[in-house]
Amino acid sequence: MESTFADRFISARKMAGMSLQELADGLGDVSKQALHQYEQGKAKPDSERLIRIAQVLGIRVNYFSRSERVVLQNVEFRKRVKLTKTEEEKVREQTIDFLERYHELESLLDAQIKFENPIEGTVINSFEDIDSAAERLRDAWKLGRDSIGNVIETLEDRGIKVFQISANESFDGLSAMGNDSLVIVVNTFFDVVRQRFTTLHELAHCVLRFNPDIPEKQVEKLCHAFAGAFLLPKETFIEEMTVRRRYISLAELVQVKEQYGVSIQAIMARAKALGIISDSGYQDFSILFSKLGYRKNEPGRYIGQEKALRFKQLLYRAAAEEIISMSKAAALNNQKLAEFRQELTGLTHG
Repeated sequence: MESTFADRFISARKMAGMSLQELADGLGDVSKQALHQYEQGKAKPDSERLIRIAQVLGIRVNYFSRSERVVLQNVEFRKRVKLTKTEEEKVREQTIDFLERYHELESLLDAQIKFENPIEGTVINSFEDIDSAAERLRDAWKLGRDSIGNVIETLEDRGIKVFQISANESFDGLSAMGNDSLVIVVNTFFDVVRQRFTTLHELAHCVLRFNPDIPEKQVEKLCHAFAGAFLLPKETFIEEMTVRRRYISLAELVQVKEQYGVSIQAIMARAKALGIISDSGYQDFSILFSKLGYRKNEPGRYIGQEKALRFKQLLYRAAAEEIISMSKAAALNNQKLAEFRQELTGLTHG
């Protein structure tokens, strides 16, 4: 899709989460009405004002001259509460910007990886189908049944683009298609364990087909179940916990959390789903967990990291091999030239 200046201007403003009036106030020397003319394509700023607009919006000037535009489709938001329109547009536009830069970099290096869904056509009718789907995907990706050290890297290696974004705490993540690329977005506001779970919840939306008769709320629960099953395969979990338990100690739960990078609440939900504990046992746990104040700050600490690395790896290679200039690399990374040069070389320049 070809992009005009007006399109870019609107997207840049939304990406910054600003209204026309807020942008006008930030600029100080232009009215809301004048900015509206830019968005309608009836006027364009001169170069001096364009530089100032870019500064206020926190972007580089070359953003306005990009020609190709990524279109997001099949967008699935995971959010704790309803996001405002402004917040949702901000996340969407930041995701589009990320994909545009990523696509350009891949094209320059001829380094595209196309995602292939190895369980394409898997239809989920109930919770009974989830474990089989998770195991089939693990097998297709040759992951065995052990703990997964880096979920995000695992997905990147299979052609899924992962964007880690600092956003409003109401937002957990999203998945979407953008010009034939599958992208998953996760919020770094939350801890690593939450990011791992959210990434796999979004993956479920991408690789599974749900019976259209299943209500949306139930689909979300099924995606939760898939994330738990992918992180803690059935046979592995039974080895850890045995087949049937009346009670699981907090010490055991902390140990599993720290080994597999799964929250205690997700571990207990998994135990209930597999019939390791009874419904009443799960309810007793939930009540106690709440009373102890652990729902928001549960015990145990997973020391693994989750970091999207591929974009930076490609960028460093392109700059080091002089496929692109330092200034181009900095632009693709939304950085100042001096900052990128120091990041790449570890040297400061006066």
